Amino acid sequence: VRVAESRGGRVRPGGSLRLSCVASGATVGDNDVAWFRQAPGKGREGGSCIDSIHGDPRYGDQGTYYADSVKGRFTISRDNARNTVYLEMNNLNPGDAGTYYCAADDLNCAYALEHPGDMDYWGRGTPVTVFS
Repeated sequence: VRVAESRGGRVRPGGSLRLSCVASGATVGDNDVAWFRQAPGKGREGGSCIDSIHGDPRYGDQGTYYADSVKGRFTISRDNARNTVYLEMNNLNPGDAGTYYCAADDLNCAYALEHPGDMDYWGRGTPVTVFS
């Protein structure tokens, strides 16, 4: 299983950026896919996750999870036809800067965001810079 992030970018505070995560060797709709951020000198922090039930009409709008720090500003979504998960980031601030990693596994999203070390499949990461 491989996951690969799109190129990150540089934005000013208040700006927006969209990242994508393409998977191969596994179907994103059958797994939980999460985005983590790592600031320089710090560990990986869970930000957003989308699980396998998201989009299933039996479960309504369930299946997406966000850290409090990004709730209301970031949106995670999935395109099953492209086997891709997206992270739309709005109203970015300097605290959002870092290397963003996409990871996939069959863990529960709420658990995965708190335990990044237990995720099995990781991308190489992509940098996001927020500058004044």
